[in-house]
Amino acid sequence: MTAHVLMLSSSRKDQEAYLEHARAHILAHLGDIRDILFIPYAAVTKTYDEYVDAVAEALPECTVTGIHSYEDPVCAIHQAHERGQAILVGGGNTFHLLHQLYNLGLIVPLKHVIADGTPYIGWSAGSNICGLSIRTTNDMPIIEPPSFDALAIVPFQLNPHYSDYQPPNHNGETRDERLTEFTTLANTTPVVAIREGTALLYTDNTLTLEGELGGFVFQSDEKRPIDAGSDLNYLLKE
Repeated sequence: MTAHVLMLSSSRKDQEAYLEHARAHILAHLGDIRDILFIPYAAVTKTYDEYVDAVAEALPECTVTGIHSYEDPVCAIHQAHERGQAILVGGGNTFHLLHQLYNLGLIVPLKHVIADGTPYIGWSAGSNICGLSIRTTNDMPIIEPPSFDALAIVPFQLNPHYSDYQPPNHNGETRDERLTEFTTLANTTPVVAIREGTALLYTDNTLTLEGELGGFVFQSDEKRPIDAGSDLNYLLKE
């Protein structure tokens, strides 16, 4: 089996409703699967039940069950495939999400089931953890996970919600400057920056950029544009 992973930049695009732009991508990625094991641990200011309800309302075709409702979340991960479930991981705070995954012992089980072909879909924080680490998240470190190391489904870093917009009279660092700080220190590690409304699709050992907008690859002191629909297989060999 090979990984079948959809990494969405965001849950919203422009002024659209929650998951509206992502819905077609999600359903296509699921194929015939309509049972969802949802991991809501990126939520901080809303309850996990509220998060599950929001996802269920946005995906009425699906049955969405929060992993927190299982007595043994590790077992829930391992049994997702035989239950006919796909795994969804929502956005929020990436540090809180990763902290909870480590705290509950879910990192290794997730790696195993994803490698075995259990469909995985993430957005924002749920996509960020698909990279080597969460060191290129946009979030504040509101809690300290045991490690910044993530699932390493793909051998590079991700930066969801990428924007190169600079507000007038804003004197703080731009996103490009922040990402270049990372690539200055980790100059052999690419960072794939994806705009809202786009996604990385990794399936059948092939990586492509989905959506209408292009993105960028930051590496060392370079910023390389990537077009919508681009074949990014070369990044799997970095």
